[in-house]
Amino acid sequence: MIYSRNAFSATSEVPTVCVEHLEGAPLSFMTTAAALRMQTLTEPAAVIPTTTRTIKQFNRIQLPGAPWRYAITSNGGNILVDGVPDLRWRIDIDAKVRANGATLSEIVTELRARIDDSWVTKFRVADDLFCYLVVKPKAVPEGFLAEWDAWCRARGWSASQQGRKIYAMPTAVCKSIAVQEVRRRLMESGELSRESKTLAAGDGALDADMLRAADSAIRPRHGELEQLNWTHPNLTITRASGILAGEEIINWFIKAAPPQSE
Repeated sequence: MIYSRNAFSATSEVPTVCVEHLEGAPLSFMTTAAALRMQTLTEPAAVIPTTTRTIKQFNRIQLPGAPWRYAITSNGGNILVDGVPDLRWRIDIDAKVRANGATLSEIVTELRARIDDSWVTKFRVADDLFCYLVVKPKAVPEGFLAEWDAWCRARGWSASQQGRKIYAMPTAVCKSIAVQEVRRRLMESGELSRESKTLAAGDGALDADMLRAADSAIRPRHGELEQLNWTHPNLTITRASGILAGEEIINWFIKAAPPQSE
């Protein structure tokens, strides 16, 4: 729902608002209409921002409707409660990662041995949970992703690519599991009724499990899932792509959310 400047260069006449700065420079945007409508979304629904971004990266974003009671970062590895990481959740996640297979250190060592500077521009470890590469997409060696994913899956991890980033992620770190936990807490506290439905949006392979688990889901007509032609019986696909798809997704949420509060 938010996009870098390059994502909407072809539709630059659309009024936008900047929702993220990096080192003082504008980085990510929403359409003005989407930003205004998102402010109303928290009235009929419990909105849970959910992202693969690290805590630091998430905190750069100034989404309309904040502050958030709950937010999920690090692909589900961290749950923020009133902006503060839930340490008990993170301890449990770390224990599951250790129990399921390779350690982050083992993954990092193996990945470094498989790459070089001719096609990798950055190597990052995210929140001591997973790692990712920033690559030159056209220069990635043929077969690299499939081979790396197969190696990872035999050790309790998986690999996926979203744009210029290639992620290595523990299977225990999953957005849908974190969403389920936040839903449980909201029902336990009485903030959410047990009849409430879960709505989700996402565009990358790391979102697929969350979209599949939701009662209803939507994805834009761009991104990794579009390239994979990914679909599911509960899924709606936007008509638009790019930043206008973000506006369409907000409108879909608003239309779908009111029945949840009845």
